[in-house]
Amino acid sequence: MRQRDVRLLIGIIVVVVLAAWVVWPSNSGINIDLGPIHIHRNISVREGLDLRGGTRVLLEADVPADQQVTPDMMNAARAIVENRVNGLGVTEPSVQLVGQRRILVELPGISDPDQAVDTFKNTGLLEWIDAGSTYLQPGTVVKTDFGQSVAASSGNAATPTTAPTTGASGAVTTTSPVTGTNPLTSTNPVTGTAPVTTPTNQVFHTVLTGKDLKSASVGTDEVGAPEIQFELNPDGAKIFSDYTTNNVGKYLAIVMDKKVISCPRVNGPIPDGSGRITGQFPLAEAQSIVVQLKYGALPVPLKVIERESVGPTLGQDSVTRSLQAGVIGLIIVLLFMLIYYRLLGVLASAALLIYAMITFALFKLIPVTLTLPGITGFLLSVAMAVDANILIFERMKEELRHGKSMSASIEAGFSRAWTSIRDSNLSTIITCIILFWFGSTFGASTVKGFAITLFLGILISLFTAVVISRTFLRATFAYTGEKLREKQWLLGLK
Repeated sequence: MRQRDVRLLIGIIVVVVLAAWVVWPSNSGINIDLGPIHIHRNISVREGLDLRGGTRVLLEADVPADQQVTPDMMNAARAIVENRVNGLGVTEPSVQLVGQRRILVELPGISDPDQAVDTFKNTGLLEWIDAGSTYLQPGTVVKTDFGQSVAASSGNAATPTTAPTTGASGAVTTTSPVTGTNPLTSTNPVTGTAPVTTPTNQVFHTVLTGKDLKSASVGTDEVGAPEIQFELNPDGAKIFSDYTTNNVGKYLAIVMDKKVISCPRVNGPIPDGSGRITGQFPLAEAQSIVVQLKYGALPVPLKVIERESVGPTLGQDSVTRSLQAGVIGLIIVLLFMLIYYRLLGVLASAALLIYAMITFALFKLIPVTLTLPGITGFLLSVAMAVDANILIFERMKEELRHGKSMSASIEAGFSRAWTSIRDSNLSTIITCIILFWFGSTFGASTVKGFAITLFLGILISLFTAVVISRTFLRATFAYTGEKLREKQWLLGLK
């Protein structure tokens, strides 16, 4: 056996051991700590929406039909929506453009779809507005001089409430000065007797916007209630410092998408550009607001035009049936190879099992989100791998029938079958590229998943058929020599 073949055989053994370790059911992650090298990565199987269950949402630009929506605007909106969804901790979400004005979002395993949809469909425009001496009730919709105006609110604009105060270190909060815990009471912040109403037609001046925000996070106040802690960039901090210095005693309302979420009163200068937003919102809402603040405002508003929920029970049933079909098909293929090709079939079956192991390991490492069409693509690539081995073995048998030696038949079988294997697999790869483009362009995520798994399967099948099968045959010949040629039944010649 040549030295090159020995090295290949050792390499194959190493690859098989690593692939077996990756696909081992109890192995869900890579954890390496060697000096300066620290690698911690989850490699559990990623299941798609149709397998795990979840929510599929189709968004559309909420602008008049005659208003132009450029591809750059939609690409920016898609990136922001994807960042917001990732910020919610959703495992393997799919966010892709569909046509010119729509975005398809798939959320596998989402626990609160309503909260998620509200997070990524809102524009996320954060403003600090100068409310002067008027306290604005949280929930009030206002007009500002920044961006497009919206209609003023109705009845809730005139709700009386308590004046907010500053909290520790001068940070802006809305904690009640009366109770210290309840941010909303019926006490007038100015006179203590009459309610303060919101002027419905007033246009408020925007002091700062979300572009001046450096960071935002969820924290807790002195009594453990959720609050939003923010820090401004240097430019925003200077504007904030100048405003709070010159407007002590006035209200600086914090507005999200033209809706007031907090209206603190400035009790003193705040020079460090940091503050807190408190109010009567639960933890989930605070986290949603933080995600919108951190990942920016959408360039165009979005509306939900279609929403579909997929139950995990249906997905689990589909997985079970697909696995059963795959196992039955694989057993039938292996039996055919063993009965018809005998010794060659044993080597091909070993190469086929290695192919399946390496492919599944790549699915976990890349990672590839498995869907039903993706599993179909993988099973189809198994058939392509078997087809390559059949072409090679039939060529070998022809050379043996013509009286060539075992060594010459092995090399001729691979060299003469290569052109057919190359052309058939190349045409399949081109088809995969076309399907991937189609799925990405028109939002057909199932087609895209099928193309990805089939493409990877084809590449690995080429490797196993041309490298692993050939190495196994050469190793077998090195052990048996030309004596193997005389055992025609064992080679499937009789």
